Amino acid sequence: MTTQLYENPIFLEHVVPEGHPERPDRLKALNLALEHPNFAELKRVEAPKASEDLVLLAHTEEHLLSIKKWIPEEDITQIEADTFASPLSLDAALTAVGAAVAAVDAVFAGEADDAFVAARPPGHHAEKNRPMGFCFFNAVAIAARHAKRAHGVERVAIVDWDVHHGNGTQDIFWNDSSVLFCSTHQMPLYPGTGAKEETGVKHNIVNAPLSPNSGSEHFREAFRTRILAALDNFRPDFVLISAGFDAHYRDPLAQINLMAEDFDWATGRLMEVAGKSCGNRIVSLLEGGYDLEGLAESAAMHILRLIRG
Repeated sequence: MTTQLYENPIFLEHVVPEGHPERPDRLKALNLALEHPNFAELKRVEAPKASEDLVLLAHTEEHLLSIKKWIPEEDITQIEADTFASPLSLDAALTAVGAAVAAVDAVFAGEADDAFVAARPPGHHAEKNRPMGFCFFNAVAIAARHAKRAHGVERVAIVDWDVHHGNGTQDIFWNDSSVLFCSTHQMPLYPGTGAKEETGVKHNIVNAPLSPNSGSEHFREAFRTRILAALDNFRPDFVLISAGFDAHYRDPLAQINLMAEDFDWATGRLMEVAGKSCGNRIVSLLEGGYDLEGLAESAAMHILRLIRG
C-alpha cells in the first residue's frame, strides 16, 4: 500500500488563545509520533493552498466573504463562541482545503492508495453558511464534492468518528442522496445534533450516538450495526473519513473512553469496505483530538493501518 500524508508549516501559524484545545501542539505531537521507523515508507507531501472557488463547492459566497472579513491584521480575534482567527488563519484554512483536494486527486490518479491530511483548523462543524466549533471551511465536504466534479464519482461515503457530531457535514449533505454521511459521536454533547432520527431528506444520514461513558464495546457495536451496514447497502465509489481522535479515553472534552486500538480497528473495517467497493480509495482528514498523547497514539495507529493495509 502507498500512503501519502499531506502537511504544511502554515498549519502551525493558525494561532489561538493560550489554553485553547485546538492548538498547534496537536500537529507537533503527531509529527513526533511519525518519527518512528514504522513510518519510514510514508510519503509526506507539502499541501497546496486552495483557490477560493473550491470553498464554494460546499459553502455560500457570503460565508467565504464573512470569514475573510474576520481575519485580523494582527493579534487574535474571536469569530464565534469557540472559533478564533489570527492573521494567517485564512491561509491555513485554505491550505487545509487544498490538502484535502490534492489527496483526492492523488488517490484517483493512482499516485497513492490512500492518504491522510494532517491539517488544522479542522472542518466538520462548519455549515454551509456558518463557522463554528473551531472550524472555518468543511474540507471533507469540499473533498466529496470535488471527487464528484473532477473524477466523476457517483457515490461518496463520509464516515465521521470524531466524538463531536459533524453537524456541518450533515447540514451540507442533508438532501444529497449521492453522499452517505455516517457518524458515531457522544450525545448529549456539543453541538447538540446527531440524533438517530436525523436521517436527511434522502435518508442518506446515519447517526449512531453514544452515551457518555460508553467504551470500546458500545462503539464497535454501533459501528458494525449502523455504519458498516449502511456502507454495505450504499456501495460507495469513494470513502472519506473525518478522523477525530477525541473519543480517546484521555481526551478532556468528552467521555467515550476509546483506546487507540479502537481507531485501528475502525480503520481496518473501512479499508475492507473500500477494498470491496471502490478499489481501496480512502482519504482521511484530521478533525478533533485534544489530549496530545491520545491524539498522537491514535492517529499514528490509524495512519499505520492505512500504510499496512
